[in-house]
Amino acid sequence: MPQSSSAQPIIIIKKKAAHHAGHHGGAWKVAYADFVTAMMALFIVLWLMASSEQVKQSIAAYFLDPQGKKHEVGSGGLTGSGKSMFLSIDDMRNLKAKLEQAFKSLPAIEKLKDQITMTITGEGLRIELVENSKGVFFESGSAKPTELGVEAVGVLGSQLGSLPNAVVIEGHTDAVPYAGAKGYSNWELSTDRANEARKLMQEHGIRADQIKQVRGYADQSLRNAQNPEDPSNRRISVIVLYGDPSTTPKVAVKGAEKGKGVATERAGIALGGPAPTR
Repeated sequence: MPQSSSAQPIIIIKKKAAHHAGHHGGAWKVAYADFVTAMMALFIVLWLMASSEQVKQSIAAYFLDPQGKKHEVGSGGLTGSGKSMFLSIDDMRNLKAKLEQAFKSLPAIEKLKDQITMTITGEGLRIELVENSKGVFFESGSAKPTELGVEAVGVLGSQLGSLPNAVVIEGHTDAVPYAGAKGYSNWELSTDRANEARKLMQEHGIRADQIKQVRGYADQSLRNAQNPEDPSNRRISVIVLYGDPSTTPKVAVKGAEKGKGVATERAGIALGGPAPTR
């Protein structure tokens, strides 16, 4: 049989030669952006490490509360003041000086100059209103404040109310047994005085959410342990704590001054009741 005269088509495949100088797409842009972002983060971390403690605290507070709704007050014009700024040890020293100046404005400061002490401790700034044998801040054997007591506690309320820091109020007595109504002892007296101080401070500007604890210690945390019956053991202690009032205060802050007034771990009581005189 004769072969067909029509030939099969020839298929020719042509391949383009690759040009290395051509376009590679956008993948390199993504990698470069990641590199730049990582470098920026590194520089921010290095800057933060070299910054002061106040800057670090301020930045940390921002991330805890970006909208600033948690604390809408500043630090009363102290160093590093801001809506979410809490007091450092340096600020505690400034607060101590500020309170000393405020107390000097009281008309009866000459009578009070030996009755008010302030110490920076591991908890914060401890302010103590110390009684004498006649009774300075409270009537003898009573939770009723004197006129001087109202003025002194009022100064604390007005000054501390501008801070974001939490406050603890303690009541202490000497070791002389309470000789008033049956069932009422130094435990009730110390707690009632601390609670009365809380009320006065709130009336003069301190916020309710600043009050972390109200403690009554009776004679279990003596100021003068050598003489348990010394009138100076009768006192009200107000502690301005480091840190955020919404968190549990942390003790043992590095750099705190050593001295009297370091807080104990004993728990106080919170009992109410009448306050008869001794």
